[in-house]
Amino acid sequence: MSVRDFMTKNVITVHSAMPIFDAIDLMKKHDIHRLPVVDQQRLVGLITEGTIAEAMPSKATSLSVYEMNYLLNKTTVADIMLKKVTTIKPEALLEDAIAVMREENVGVLPVLADDELVGIITNNDIFDAFLKITGYYEGGTRVALEIIDDHSGVLAEITQLLADHQLSILTIVVNRMALKTIVEIQVESRQVSEIEKIFANAGYTVLSAVLTNQK
Repeated sequence: MSVRDFMTKNVITVHSAMPIFDAIDLMKKHDIHRLPVVDQQRLVGLITEGTIAEAMPSKATSLSVYEMNYLLNKTTVADIMLKKVTTIKPEALLEDAIAVMREENVGVLPVLADDELVGIITNNDIFDAFLKITGYYEGGTRVALEIIDDHSGVLAEITQLLADHQLSILTIVVNRMALKTIVEIQVESRQVSEIEKIFANAGYTVLSAVLTNQK
């Protein structure tokens, strides 16, 4: 899965000469927290709620309300934007985006294709991707199996067992640890006890079997 699959494509942007109050109004109107800054179809910066807050006068300032408003009315996006912006390509793996966001300690990555802004991916997009990949909203039964004797073909054996009982798999997640492997399978059935019994009778250690959320 790539960044392209989960990024926000219809990106709201601002230009560097825009007054900061207009950018704030745009954020409020669209309920967003970051705005890429684009001049002549090129990404030149990024503003966030954090950069805006840092630009606001301190409560301890000696300036009067009129002086503060005068200064803020003169402030443009260019005055407060982040000029060094970490970006990513649309064909990058979703995991690449997660790794970059953690390494750079950022919550958003503008997505560039041939220097053109084609989207952004945020931490919320990552959360949505995780819920989609794990099948959280699909509904069904999530079964966690503990595999002590991990070996080649173990997933084939599990999937064949479910196929033999006419059960469809929605998602499979494998977590390999030092001494054991946990396999989580989401099955398109809400018969929790029946599915748990199928695995137990086949000799698997069932750690949990629960219904998943369904919208």
